[in-house]
Amino acid sequence: DYKSYQALLHGGEEVVSILESMIEVLDDVTSLDKESEDTAIQMAALACIGQRLEHLDGSFMMALDLMIAQASKDKDDKKKQLLDVIKETTLAQLTEKASPVLQIVSMLSHTPDKEHRRQILRSAAGGGGIHSASGGGTVTIPEGNLLHIANQANDLINDMEEKPKVNDRKLLAKLILIREEAHDMLGGGILDERNKPGLKSLPAPEVVNFISKLVAVRPGPLLREKLENVMRGRDEGADVEMEESQEGDEVELLKNVKVKKMKMVLPVRPGMFLETVTKLLGGMYNNKTAAGITVQHLDWTYRTTLEILQEIAHGKHSVKKETNADNTKDFKTSSS
Repeated sequence: DYKSYQALLHGGEEVVSILESMIEVLDDVTSLDKESEDTAIQMAALACIGQRLEHLDGSFMMALDLMIAQASKDKDDKKKQLLDVIKETTLAQLTEKASPVLQIVSMLSHTPDKEHRRQILRSAAGGGGIHSASGGGTVTIPEGNLLHIANQANDLINDMEEKPKVNDRKLLAKLILIREEAHDMLGGGILDERNKPGLKSLPAPEVVNFISKLVAVRPGPLLREKLENVMRGRDEGADVEMEESQEGDEVELLKNVKVKKMKMVLPVRPGMFLETVTKLLGGMYNNKTAAGITVQHLDWTYRTTLEILQEIAHGKHSVKKETNADNTKDFKTSSS
């Protein structure tokens, strides 16, 4: 539409301006090997973007992504390299300007290993500082309260899950892992007093209906498949499809009706689902009704869902996964 077109034009002008400034700086640099040339490009990007960072907005990133895609399509490797460096440098500088809690969330989202994420959370809760990075070298971790980190991740999750379509399920899975791991490290886990405001809100009926179906299925490969389908946006977790309305005077009315219908029938979202499972488990523990087969079933469901989200977020190679047979055996033993 017209507004998006104007935004793209504005953002494109900013990208072209930065490119021209970088090329002007690099014109004075000659006779460099590949490694030195890459360093010079990064330094030029830092200088040029740093001067304009305060004025850059969403239209800049939108235009930048479009131009990277076009350069890739045209097989213009040099231009794509410059645009990629601009994007990486911009995101890095924006992260540095972000709040300490948001920096920690960003750091955690780029950490595939669960134990390394827990180390970052422990370091942040302990006051932050300079620590060894998993890939070598050092990393500076800001100070951060565990509850604030969990709440920041939860705000981002809610923002993604309230939309008709989840555009990045990988990022969503990363944020859910961060929220759950930060909550788990609070003193009392899901029963911690600081978690109670979240536990008192009512869960979505669609999620309750889905959990009711899960409880009827024995833990094992079939149940894991059902969970994975929903976590990946299939079956009950499929995104809402917005139909195109007919042209005419009734367009606005039709849009309003569709929006209302969309709010009534929401898909089962991963973050919403795990939050509901946590509420149910917390209620059972609080009311001392946890000594039954249902709580064992929910606990298996919770742990298995976290495994699936770890696979979605960081790939199967990052998960030391139990076999379904072993999980089922554990369930039988504990419930008997």
